[in-house]
Amino acid sequence: MSINHPSFGKLDDDRIIIFDTTLRDGEQSPGFSMNLHEKIRMAEALTELGIDVMEAGFPIASPGDFESVLEIAKSVGQRDDTPVICGLARSGREDILRAADAVRPAKRKRIHSFLSTSPLHMKYKLRMEPDEVLQAVTDSVTLARQHTDDVEWSAEDGTRTEDDFLCRCVEAAIKAGATTINIPDTVGYALPEDMERIFTMVKTRVPGADRIVLSTHNHNDLGLAVANTLAAIKAGVRQVEATINGIGERAGNASLEEAIMAIKTRHDAVPFKNNINTKQILRLSKMLSTITGFDVQPNKAIVGRNAFAHEAGIHQDGVLKHAGTYEIMLPEDVGWAKNSLVLGKHSGRAAFRDRLDQLGYKVGQNQLNDAFRRFKDLADRKKVVFDEDLIALVDDEVMRDHERIRFVSLDLYAGSKRPAKAELELEVDGTVRTATATGNGPVDATFNAIQAIFPHNANLVLFSVGAVTEGTDAQAKTTVRLEENGKMVDGQGADADTIVASARAYIHALNKLLVKRERTEPPQALSA
Repeated sequence: MSINHPSFGKLDDDRIIIFDTTLRDGEQSPGFSMNLHEKIRMAEALTELGIDVMEAGFPIASPGDFESVLEIAKSVGQRDDTPVICGLARSGREDILRAADAVRPAKRKRIHSFLSTSPLHMKYKLRMEPDEVLQAVTDSVTLARQHTDDVEWSAEDGTRTEDDFLCRCVEAAIKAGATTINIPDTVGYALPEDMERIFTMVKTRVPGADRIVLSTHNHNDLGLAVANTLAAIKAGVRQVEATINGIGERAGNASLEEAIMAIKTRHDAVPFKNNINTKQILRLSKMLSTITGFDVQPNKAIVGRNAFAHEAGIHQDGVLKHAGTYEIMLPEDVGWAKNSLVLGKHSGRAAFRDRLDQLGYKVGQNQLNDAFRRFKDLADRKKVVFDEDLIALVDDEVMRDHERIRFVSLDLYAGSKRPAKAELELEVDGTVRTATATGNGPVDATFNAIQAIFPHNANLVLFSVGAVTEGTDAQAKTTVRLEENGKMVDGQGADADTIVASARAYIHALNKLLVKRERTEPPQALSA
């Protein structure tokens, strides 16, 4: 039976709605918070990826979260190819009204309300009786429907909820007007056979379940989030909730790229369609890593740098004869380039812009000029410039737009005979400031110079250095983690000079900390 959905119209039986929660559930991961500019940049990229629903945030959590959802609804939510802009809310009246205000400007909008239904959560977290929970489900969905026709309701900890009570809650939500019902595996407890059983039960026992969209949202505590997602699809679910790189609470969420490529690669077993442009996947993965400061592990499926690498001689021989011997999908289908050697020091601005277009980057003229200047400088110092170099360079340039503190220049004096000295220039709120500092090595001296120019009380709790590509002339990619009064942020920097990259990473983290200072602490994280 086809479903007539308020946001999508008549849904084909083989259509899967892709619900991305990178900006909400993903951002709740420790150290993964994003500022407004970064969220909007991710929202624009997710729209180009082709997602159907964007959970833009938790509006009641803080003024900053409300502003982010509102601005995404005003900007991304006004595009012709706009996804549904969704705001999360608990069952309370203030939560739902706040979410309604945040998503109101969007062309297509959704309020996503949730409430715990498991005995454990009701007793110890909610301190509510089952009848009270049932009434709260009805009241919250009814109120949400007064502000939008598209309402999703989630049974938090649904996979540990008693069958009869789960069915009663779902029935109450449908009667109150919910158009999507989500049964999340909130704590990553379920096995694939559990997911099939639960959704089959709901479809069979709950009146009206055939007229709404069933949704699955799986956490990865047992490493089964994607497997559980596929099992739910086979049981009749038509909305998949996931995040880029699988980020999220604890061990994370179902990885969007893994779920999508499983559907695409095993269409024989999972014969469903979606609107995702898979060639954008790698770009989104790298963009998110740059913004958050957390790289994916090398052997991460789909987007890890070893995902399509072959070292064993037998494998190499097979791939050379026929790629299908050891590759079940084409690297190009997810955004990897067959030949990443693209530009050199004699390349012009037109070729540079064209290559950025091919990599999926749309940058403004000022950003293009700054990125091209840094590219020419890099090309003078490197023998060859790879796609990975360009991605690191452009991401590093773009993510610094609208920052209060900007890197200008750095001169260093270092060696084994005397303390290292750094002469640093930064632009702070439009004014160039300079400082000279010494330290126990060039990195320490540089960070001391930053402290001298912009005094602060943040503590350095992590400093790491990696290489974008191989070779002694590779660009350095550095990560800096700062902590101030319990607030923790990560910054990243890229440059052919490791110390310059370190300075850029520290400044990036400091700028994120300044934004975080202006945001109030969110309430206790309560998520499906």
